[in-house]
Amino acid sequence: MNIKSLLLGSAAALVAVSGARAADAVVVAEPEPAEYVRICDVYGAGYYYIPGTEICLRIGGYLRYDMGVGDVGAFTGATNWDKEDGDEQDTYWKRARLSLRTWTGQETELGTLKTYTETRFNFLNNQGRAERETVVDDQGTVDPADDVLVDVFTPNNAGNADTVSLNFAWIQLGGLRVGKDESAFVTFSGYAGNVINDTLVPFGDFDTNVVQYYFDAGNGFSAVISLEQGAGDFTIDSYVPHVVGGVKWTQGWGAITGVIGYDSNYEEVAGKVRLDVTPMENLSLFIMAGYGTDDNYTDDDYFFDAGGRGIYKLWSGNWAVWGGGTYTINEKTSFNTQISYDEGENLGIAANIAYDVVPGMTITAEVDYLHAGEFDEPGFDNWTGAEDEDSIGGILRFQRSF
Repeated sequence: MNIKSLLLGSAAALVAVSGARAADAVVVAEPEPAEYVRICDVYGAGYYYIPGTEICLRIGGYLRYDMGVGDVGAFTGATNWDKEDGDEQDTYWKRARLSLRTWTGQETELGTLKTYTETRFNFLNNQGRAERETVVDDQGTVDPADDVLVDVFTPNNAGNADTVSLNFAWIQLGGLRVGKDESAFVTFSGYAGNVINDTLVPFGDFDTNVVQYYFDAGNGFSAVISLEQGAGDFTIDSYVPHVVGGVKWTQGWGAITGVIGYDSNYEEVAGKVRLDVTPMENLSLFIMAGYGTDDNYTDDDYFFDAGGRGIYKLWSGNWAVWGGGTYTINEKTSFNTQISYDEGENLGIAANIAYDVVPGMTITAEVDYLHAGEFDEPGFDNWTGAEDEDSIGGILRFQRSF
């Protein structure tokens, strides 16, 4: 082999290697197709398609800060124990809340499939009085003669304990809804006005698991039937559910609604009728009346005494009325009020001014008053924890909705 042959062979090898590298350099993998989030406008503003599905999702909620002052009986105040001398004294009631909400919607062959959830996170002190309990201290002996009564003071401290709640978590297909909701006795007839403290005279309990069916005729007529579990002391005590039924007629002038509820625990019935009217573009008014039976609620022979109130007839006595409205002063400001009264001679008055500082940010200042007409009478049922016949207070609320 001569030098010329070596050079030619080396050159051929270099060309082959270079060609291979050049070929490798131009082989580029195909990029994955980009999938952008699409806006879904079928169910309103704020919905987006979940990538790869036909499910529309919306995420929202609010951040809220409440500051209350005044009497406990107006649902605005609080008390705590003085650190120096142990006296009970008035203080602020404050609450910071984060509410996270989700909505989903999807069209199916059986109708619209929807879900809704709301979870609330709170940091607060209790709206109410600090607790004091008298207990027996045995002084470490078994002799009853050594027992003494001791007051145990529980301060009303702010904190995060037991302040997370699942307020809504339901699934609805067509007209059928199942899950955690508020009672149809409340939601179908509507809340008692756009005030913060709308339950100075209560109009029904809220939390419950439900199996409901909604019917909408499309001409203004709608109806609901709801089987409910209740919550707390109102939880059903057997397989027999609480039952709510309602009908509504809605037109351009307003609406008229009727609901009736059956308490399966005490076998009592309550109902409400409501009229909503819009006499002018910037004014809406409502009046609502409730009536309920209470023989078993007031029967002392029951092992669990209801104290005159039930899951639906939550007001005092047989009857109650609520009325109020909203007047829109301008595009940023509205005035809201509610007046309520029941057979137990409880008179509640709430009024506020709500001002939209910027879109999504509202400040509300409210004054609340309660007159407990039977305060000094035997058997008085102290719904609000009033310390006197007349209670008054106020709340200032800051809310950022998103």
